[in-house]
Amino acid sequence: MSDIKKVIGNVFEEIATGLETGAFGMRPRIAVTTLGSEHGLDNVVKGAELAQSRDKSVEYCIIGPEVKTSLKQYVVANEDEGYKKMESLLDSGEIDGCVTMHYSFPIGVSTVGRVVTPAAAKEMIIATTTGTSSAHRVEGMVKNGIYGIIVAKALGIENPTVGILNVDNAVSVERAFKELKENGYDMNFAESNRADGGVLMRGNDLLQGVPDVMVNDTLTGNLLMKVFSSYTTGGGFEAMGYGYGPGIGEGYDRLVLIVSRASGFPVIANAMTYAGQLVKGNIKEVSKKEFEKANKAGLKSILEKITSTGAKKAEPEEDVKCPAEEQATATIGGIDILELEDAKVALWKNNIFAKTGMGCTGPVVMVNDANLEKSKEILSKEGYIS
Repeated sequence: MSDIKKVIGNVFEEIATGLETGAFGMRPRIAVTTLGSEHGLDNVVKGAELAQSRDKSVEYCIIGPEVKTSLKQYVVANEDEGYKKMESLLDSGEIDGCVTMHYSFPIGVSTVGRVVTPAAAKEMIIATTTGTSSAHRVEGMVKNGIYGIIVAKALGIENPTVGILNVDNAVSVERAFKELKENGYDMNFAESNRADGGVLMRGNDLLQGVPDVMVNDTLTGNLLMKVFSSYTTGGGFEAMGYGYGPGIGEGYDRLVLIVSRASGFPVIANAMTYAGQLVKGNIKEVSKKEFEKANKAGLKSILEKITSTGAKKAEPEEDVKCPAEEQATATIGGIDILELEDAKVALWKNNIFAKTGMGCTGPVVMVNDANLEKSKEILSKEGYIS
């Protein structure tokens, strides 16, 4: 009799949820693996229950040892069993997505985090935060930008702004993005809030959440996620944001989102909500269409050029001597740090005295005012500046 009452209760709950959400029998199902948290099993279960209490349009469930909860449970004995169960549920379609604390993604797949920035309480996507998009740094960051756009669009941001964190190789990434845009890929560049503007984002832009999507290398992104999520707690308990996000990559079909073992129940709840939003936003279809558009605009050939040639080289030749020194106060920015010396030598070859320096926004080549425009033409022709 008790089983019959439970079935009837579940039916009435489904009807009530359908009346509330308009989604009869169509709720996405999101799971979380409960083993492995530094804060214990109860912390994870509490996060899942919080997610469910806030959103009845998604069914949230847990994968782990049996516990006392009203949520649906998939009972496993240990972490290994939990990961196997997670994969089998994802592949069978019984669950639409899963939040977990550790997962080995294939090369080419990395996760897209989501934070709330402190200066303006604005949400910002960090692309990316775990995994490896590519063994080549520039190629990886270019891919990260596409991954971030995919997630932003699945979250309902139709034309997300994209900024590039001003780290090593940022200029090379900017150059690739601009080529992609010139080829027809619709990319909306953010503008730094600093007085000199530009698509390269500084620390102020991070705190203010200037772009919808902040592009960076994965290790930097991982560090940013840890700081943004736990700067109010001292680092041991991640209390803010949505976690390290879904693994994105061309052709990758599992919706697996990562949280840290240090993530507290608020982040776990937000990560599960994040997963539900991505399912509702049809992340898999968005991903497929976005890669089609990027590839049509020559993404693969741009990446191949990046990986096959590496940093542009203007190898100093024995007969290339430094021209007579003259006053050099005019600066040319937008040159990758790894190409700075080569850019200087390219100007020497044209009998223009140049020296290198570091401005407040990055590396610069310095020339005489009278040679500024000609120097820009040379460096643009050689591919050192856009």
